[in-house]
Amino acid sequence: MRLATFTSEGRQMWGAVAETGMIALSDNFPQWPTLRWMISARGWKIVSALAEMLPVTHPFGTFRWDIPVPDPEKIICVGVNFPDRNAEYKDGQEAPPNMSLFPRFPRSFVGHEVPLTRPPESPQLDYEGEIAVVIGKAGRRIPEAQALDHIVGLTLCNEGTIRDWVRHAKFNVTQGKNWDGSGAMGPWLVPFESPSQIVDVALETRVNGETRQQDRTGRMLFPVARQIAYLSTFTTLVPGDIIVTGTPTGAGARFDPPKWLVPGDVIEVTAEGIGTLRNGVRDE
Repeated sequence: MRLATFTSEGRQMWGAVAETGMIALSDNFPQWPTLRWMISARGWKIVSALAEMLPVTHPFGTFRWDIPVPDPEKIICVGVNFPDRNAEYKDGQEAPPNMSLFPRFPRSFVGHEVPLTRPPESPQLDYEGEIAVVIGKAGRRIPEAQALDHIVGLTLCNEGTIRDWVRHAKFNVTQGKNWDGSGAMGPWLVPFESPSQIVDVALETRVNGETRQQDRTGRMLFPVARQIAYLSTFTTLVPGDIIVTGTPTGAGARFDPPKWLVPGDVIEVTAEGIGTLRNGVRDE
């Protein structure tokens, strides 16, 4: 049962995704105001069972998709996590022994079918298709062998970036990664039930139907289990936390000349077993 967050008539709700629309569930569980609360209470089976007995309340086209977990304690992104991405830097260095990390704020993401925002300060809006994992069980210093047991669900991410602002400073990329509405996440959460859902699945990004990024998670320099183990060494991972796991080569900045996103473009991020995240582009 896929779960999602959405807004209808100015009110944000969460529910289950059906063939023809959304089954609103949040009013049935007032103790869980967002999916983060539901995840923390381990209520997925309970809400799924109820959804199977209820009709669609909001047909497609009558609501706006929001990011699935709108209020995570933290969103941590893993950078340069595919072999070809490391080679893009042309610095002659082998893959680093530890992963590169940076935070993103929830406000920097929009939901499925909501346009990304290109700000007036820069035309260099770029795309990065990724899989995001959502933590379901808290942990600190989680052993790698047990790390996947801490995942509750999977979703997709377009980790949109204002590319020139990434290079504003010597040691960080945060300011290029957190422009309001520059990225997207969704459409929904898929329940995580087996390592096969993340260990080696296909990931693809298309812009206006053209495949720009294509790889498999089995080629990650730092697999998801290692990401969870490493992150939990220095910070406690809690239910609802999101880890954006890395993007393949092929972002717009790597073309000559670069292919920045412009209004009218349509970006689709697809992964096996999860679905497709689709967004347009608008000027702020």
